[in-house]
Amino acid sequence: MKAQAVIRLNFSSEKQLKVVLEALKPETRTPLTRRSRAQVKREGNSLTLSFEATDISALRAAINSYLRWIHLAKTVVKSVNEFSTKGASSENA
Repeated sequence: MKAQAVIRLNFSSEKQLKVVLEALKPETRTPLTRRSRAQVKREGNSLTLSFEATDISALRAAINSYLRWIHLAKTVVKSVNEFSTKGASSENA
């Protein structure tokens, strides 16, 4: 492997961090291609993503995939929280 990158993302919510970490774990067990691999690790309230790839294009593709999945998981958590809050307030009305 020739290209490497490490990305650390801070989370304000432990719930969000746990959801994102669990969502990404299956992806790290089975790499997208033989050209790249990734590892995810929790460090306090941060998520550390470590990437290795055979070339810069494979590295970029892997990083983009993981960042999209993280964004999606965070969006789902936010939507569920908003729905739960709205649902609870309409039940009390």
